[in-house]
Amino acid sequence: MQVLEQGSADYFAVDPDGHRAWVREHKERRQVSKLMDEHEAVARFVADGDYMVYDCNYYSRGPSSLLREVMRQGKHDIWLCGKFTYVAVSLLVGAGVVSAVDVGFFGRSKVVEDAVRDGSLTMYEYSNVTLTLRLRGGAQGLPFVAARSWGGTDGFEYSGAKLVQDPFTEKPITLLPSLNPDVALIHAHQADEFGNARIFGTGIAHQEAAMASKKVIISAEEIVSAEEMKRNPGANSIPYYVVDAVVEAPFGAYPGIMAGIYSSDAAHIPELYTALASDSLDGYLDKWVHSVGSHEEMLAERVGVQRLLQLRREEIITEGYRA
Repeated sequence: MQVLEQGSADYFAVDPDGHRAWVREHKERRQVSKLMDEHEAVARFVADGDYMVYDCNYYSRGPSSLLREVMRQGKHDIWLCGKFTYVAVSLLVGAGVVSAVDVGFFGRSKVVEDAVRDGSLTMYEYSNVTLTLRLRGGAQGLPFVAARSWGGTDGFEYSGAKLVQDPFTEKPITLLPSLNPDVALIHAHQADEFGNARIFGTGIAHQEAAMASKKVIISAEEIVSAEEMKRNPGANSIPYYVVDAVVEAPFGAYPGIMAGIYSSDAAHIPELYTALASDSLDGYLDKWVHSVGSHEEMLAERVGVQRLLQLRREEIITEGYRA
């Protein structure tokens, strides 16, 4: 194919055959228990220098308890797939975890702006849909995917995309490098001990992220039996054989919403936004991440049972929503 134009940015290169070989060698195909706490899961499966993707965002079914544990353990030099969010990106940058971001959407964040200016953070431009397509390409074992968008935009120049002549129509079309992240963090409604997981309601790219990544950590609101998962297999979102760790994490998306279970904490949001727009992010991270030893301790000491019960009452559970 003739390359008509290309972006100037670096991109996380994939080797589809190498990825498949890695999966064959390292993934457990037997149904063995993968239950562990958040500390062990992050310590074992998130490494310094990894390319990391997470599904959804800090305000909506994000793997917030796992992200806080990544910060708590002081992981660093992470290249982040930051689609559909800037809040979690900002927290991870502020905690010193992230050195590069493929960004799909962004808002006002002083800590990120400062990091870009001082050279400690590199940002590569994409869109929400192109980052999702890149994950889909990785899940399908492809080195690249085609898209009928992104070409001709200002962001194209700051990405790893290429504009080529389509050999079938001879018209220009955008090619995006696929993604095979080192690790994916995903929060689910339900999971069994083997890693089969269910996500109800709106999703973004949980299946694509899980299938594309080398290592996958699932946190779940509820651990259910394998027999329960087999009763309605069509409701299962992610298969066990791509999952490496399962963490039981009630309120694991806090302070965000978990559809059908609890609402977001409206009292928490202004505190976080204020921290992102000012020099007070260190104080926020100390209060909600570093001064507590675990997700459970944070909920008990910083939120409290009564507030958690109130968040459950605030969320309307649609009839027939859960399996």
